[in-house]
Parts: sequence; structure tokens; C-alpha cells
Amino acid sequence: MSDAVAALEARRLYAAYHQQPVLEDITLRLPQGQWTAIIGPNGAGKSSLLNLVIGSLAPLRGELRVLGERPAAQRKAGNIAYMAQQEKMEWDFPISVRETVLTGRYGLIRQDPLWQRLLPRYWANPSHRRAVEAALEAVDMAEHAERPIGELSGGQKKRVLLARALAQQAKILLLDEPLAGVDPPSEALILTTLERERSKGRSVIMVTHDMPSARRHADNVLLINRTLVGMGPPDEMLSDAMLARLAVGAPENGRGGVSVAA
Repeated sequence: MSDAVAALEARRLYAAYHQQPVLEDITLRLPQGQWTAIIGPNGAGKSSLLNLVIGSLAPLRGELRVLGERPAAQRKAGNIAYMAQQEKMEWDFPISVRETVLTGRYGLIRQDPLWQRLLPRYWANPSHRRAVEAALEAVDMAEHAERPIGELSGGQKKRVLLARALAQQAKILLLDEPLAGVDPPSEALILTTLERERSKGRSVIMVTHDMPSARRHADNVLLINRTLVGMGPPDEMLSDAMLARLAVGAPENGRGGVSVAA
């Protein structure tokens, strides 16, 4: 393994929901500044891995590090941005597109002096407003900033979720199925946006079922089916042989816990 600090590193990691195992003996190392696509069947533990990073799931045992530190420290520092699946959002809540994107800044807003937090929105720290406007522009939603989120199409909702993650200006972007259920123009825009963020040095870690997009855009593909089946270049991991191995959850060494350094 390289001496450089990894974006995400796991050693002998186990996790479960209600005593039902979802991840077993996961050892991996994801480098910074690259795009990793996580692929596997439904229920394979892909989203669970992201949940461990954002703190909504606690590991049973094993070690997890983000940028060389415990995930909680990096979450507090604002270095982890998370884009949830659309169906986990309450879209009937009476909030505008701009206000939704601003929620991505709340962790940073809490770090402002108290007097600044008490000011009206447009008199407060201008960096938050600039970050929100830049994120809306990046996903082509600036003209919809004052619309209620409940009025948006499926593709527009995905764009808003991505803008909220971008507004945080984090070093690591975690995305759970960002391409699911979107129209072709929104898909193209999302992929272009992620390419731009990677070019800025951000680490993109994306759960997806969209193998053609992973093949075209990702630097690495991580195959997971409760255990780690393999990780490597898209052309290698998305071969017929590896996808057949993924379907049965058979890891490369036959035991699980494949250790991979990219």
C-alpha cells in the first residue's frame, strides 16, 4: 500500500443491521483524488459502506479511516459530503431549492461566530451564499432556486441533492445511486459535474448500478457482495468473469476480505 493518506481505508471491517450481517471482513484502500464506483447486487452492502462513513451505521468490529482519521473527525471538519438516494428525502416539505442546498452548509455555519449566525441570511457570512450559488450554477438549477422542491422533476431533484453536497465544498463526495431514475440530460450533467469535481482533486465515491457510466468515467471499480469481491480498473472489474463472480459473492481469494491498494 502507498504511504499517501487514503481517502477511505478499511481493515477487517464488519457491519450488521439487527444482527443480520451486511458487510464481512472488508479490507480496502481508496486513493484520494480518484473516482471509485461501488457495484454489487441489491442488498450487497454498498450503501451500508457509505452509512459507516457518514455515521448512520456503527461497525461491529474492524477499523475505518477517512483521510487518515476516524470518520467522526472528518465529518466534524466538513470533509465528507453525502448525496442520499432520492427516496430518502421528504419532498413535500415546504422548502425552496435554495434553502435545500443551503442545508449542505449547516455544519460550516455552526462554526461561524455566534453574532454572525444571528444575522439575517443575506447579511451573514457571504461564503455560504457564494457556495450555494456556485453549486446551483454547477448543476444548472440557478433559475429554479426559489421553486419549492416538491414541484421538481425526478432529474431536477437529483440535481438539487448533488448541489447540496457540492455546496459543502468537501474533500470527499459520497453518492448513493446518483444516476437512478434520471433523464438522459440530467445524467449527462451529473456525470460532467462529477468529472469536474474530480479534476479539482476531490475524491468521488459512488454507489451505482449503471455499469456503462462506471466503465466510461470511474478510475476504479469496487465489486462488493457482502464481502469484497475485487477492486481495480473498470475494464478488468466489469469483465464477464468478474461480474459472474460478483453474482455469487465469491471473493478473489475465496475467503473474503480482499486487500487492495489502488
